[in-house]
Amino acid sequence: MFAYDGSTQARQAIRQAGRQLRNGRRAIVLTVWEPFPALPFAGAPMVPQVGFDDGTEREAQRVADEGANLARASGFDAEPLAVQGDPVWQRIVDLAEDHGASIIAMGSHGRSGIQLMLLGSVAAAVARHTARPVLIAHDGAQESS
Repeated sequence: MFAYDGSTQARQAIRQAGRQLRNGRRAIVLTVWEPFPALPFAGAPMVPQVGFDDGTEREAQRVADEGANLARASGFDAEPLAVQGDPVWQRIVDLAEDHGASIIAMGSHGRSGIQLMLLGSVAAAVARHTARPVLIAHDGAQESS
């Protein structure tokens, strides 16, 4: 299972897995989107709330489709899946379990200090809460085509 958010690190995770795992493996490319009320600015005055989740869901599906195309180009029999979830890490862990994933591959944005404290690390939370192997492509890893 690829936890894919469209970032450089997520693309690197797919490419690294393609180099390390056998070709033709079945893969789910999962993009998890958070519902509008879960976002930090959702309750702020002057923030329009109408139709936001519809656009977010469409964008999440586009990102999942993009990731599945990349995974196919990296040798996987990949299918996209876009789902709503809060917290994101929990949804990734639960779906990996539901689908019997043999590994979870994902990128890490390399947050530290106050950013890590405020935003957390989805990759770290997934690794802490699953018994499955987790391949994490870190920020600064060399991306190759």
